[in-house]
Amino acid sequence: MRAESEGSFLMDSLLRLLLRFLVVPLGVMAGMITTMLVVIIGYWDIGALVSGADVGHAVLLLDALSAAVFVLTALVMMMWAIAAIGILFAETFAVRSWIFHVANGAASAWLAAWLFPTYADQTAPPMDEATFYVVAAGLAGGLAYWLVAGWSAGFWKPLGRAVVAPLPAPAPPSAPASAAGPVPAAPAAPSSSPGSPLPTRMP
Repeated sequence: MRAESEGSFLMDSLLRLLLRFLVVPLGVMAGMITTMLVVIIGYWDIGALVSGADVGHAVLLLDALSAAVFVLTALVMMMWAIAAIGILFAETFAVRSWIFHVANGAASAWLAAWLFPTYADQTAPPMDEATFYVVAAGLAGGLAYWLVAGWSAGFWKPLGRAVVAPLPAPAPPSAPASAAGPVPAAPAAPSSSPGSPLPTRMP
C-alpha cells in the first residue's frame, strides 16, 4: 500500500512538471502582449495618432510605427529575459503571491529600460513619462503572468490544502480488577436419586 501511494505521488508530480512546461510559456506570452499593449495604447496613444493622420501621412506613420514596434519588441523580450530569474525562483520555491509576480514584472521592466537606453549616450533612463509607462507596463505584464501561470507556481506543491487523515479513536479504558479477588462459587445442593433412602431424623 505504501509503495502504491509513493508511485501515485511521483506520477502526479511528473504530470504537474510537464504541465508547467506548457503553462509557463503561455503566461510569458500573455505578459509580453499585455506589456506591449500598455505601451502602445497608453504611452503612444495610437488611437489619436491614427485618427488624426490623413492618407499622405498614413504611410509615414505606419513606417514609423513598424520601427517603433521593433524596438519595443526588443525591449519587451529583454524585460522578460530578466523576469525569467524571478519566474525560476517562483517555480523552485512555489511562490504564488501576486505581489511577488507584479513586483518582478515592474523591476524587470525598469532594468530592461536601464540596459536598453533610448539614446546611445544615455546611461540610465530618466524618470519621465516614458519610464513611468514602462514600469506600468511591467506591472500589468506581471499581473497577466500571475493570472495565467503564477498562481500555481511550483510543480512539487499540489494545489489546495493537503488532506490530513483523521487520528484513530482512543481505545476505551479497561475495567479495573476487583481488589478482593474472584468471588467463590456457591456450593451445589445435594441431589437425591429415586432409589436412595431418605435421611432419617435423629430424635
